[in-house]
Amino acid sequence: MPRRSLRAIAHKLSELFEHSQLRVFTLAEIGSILVSQRDELQIPSSTTLKKFVEFLLAQTKLKTVSLESEHYSRRIVRYIWAGATPYAIALSIKSGSYLSHGTAMFLHALTDQVPKAVYVNREQSAKPKRVGHLTQESLDRAFGSKQRRSNYCFRYQEWQFVLLSGKQTGRLGVIPVRSMVGEPLQATGVERTLIDIVVRPDYAGGVYQVLQAFKSAKDRVSVNTLMATLKKLDYMYPYHQAIGFYMQQAGYGQERCDRLRKLPFDYDFYLAHDIRDRAYDSHWRLFLPKGLQ
Repeated sequence: MPRRSLRAIAHKLSELFEHSQLRVFTLAEIGSILVSQRDELQIPSSTTLKKFVEFLLAQTKLKTVSLESEHYSRRIVRYIWAGATPYAIALSIKSGSYLSHGTAMFLHALTDQVPKAVYVNREQSAKPKRVGHLTQESLDRAFGSKQRRSNYCFRYQEWQFVLLSGKQTGRLGVIPVRSMVGEPLQATGVERTLIDIVVRPDYAGGVYQVLQAFKSAKDRVSVNTLMATLKKLDYMYPYHQAIGFYMQQAGYGQERCDRLRKLPFDYDFYLAHDIRDRAYDSHWRLFLPKGLQ
C-alpha cells in the first residue's frame, strides 16, 4: 500500500468496522471487505488478503483471537472489533447456528447468573423418524444413567463454547435478539428455551436453575406457544410431565397447569438423569430430586 494512503485507508476502514453491526469476522468475511473496498479506497491490486489482514491488525483496532479445543486439533481463528461479545464469537464457529439452553436463559433474563459456558446449537440434517414404542423399562434404563454431554468445546479466555448438534427442527422457535452492545444474535425464544432446558437441565445449571427460569418466565410465557412448540418437537419421552411440574412449582396457576394434564400420562417419568436421592410426585407421575417440591 502506498505510504501516503496508509492513514487515510486505516481511518476509512475503521469507520466501516465501527458502524457495522457485526463485531466478529471470519477470514472469508475480511476478504469480502477487501474486495468491496479495493476500488473505493484505491487499495493496490497487489495487496493480498494476507497483507490486508496484517495491515488491519497493525493500523486499526481489529484483533485476532484463537479458539482452542482439548478434544480437537483444529484451531479456529476469528477477527474481532472492539466490543465483540463471547456470544457473537461463539456463533461464528458454525454458520447457521443459534444460542440455546443456559445462554438463551441469560439473554432472556431468566437467570441471575452469568454462565461462562456459551451453548451454540447447529442442527443436524433431517433423519428418518425413530421407529418402535416406548416402554417403562426402556425409559427407566435411559434415565438411570448420566445424560451425555457434548465434548465439542472451545476455550476463549475464561469462556467455554459448547457446540451442540441438536435434532433437526427447522430452527423452530429461534428468534433474533441483541447482545448488550447491540450485536445481532440468533437464539431460542422463551418457550423453546424452557423446553430445551427441561430436556437438557445440565446445560442450564441443573434442575434448580430450570425451576428458577420457569419462575422468571411466568408472566411472559404463552402456554399455547409452549405446547405447540413441544408438539412440533415430537419427543419420544413425555417431557410434558416435567414441564407441568415446573409450571406448578413456579406458580403458573391451576388453569395453565391443567393444559398439560390433558396430555397422556402413560409412564412414570424423570425430571433428570441419574437421580440418586429421589422423591416421587404422583400428580405428575414424576421422579425428582428430594427437596425440590
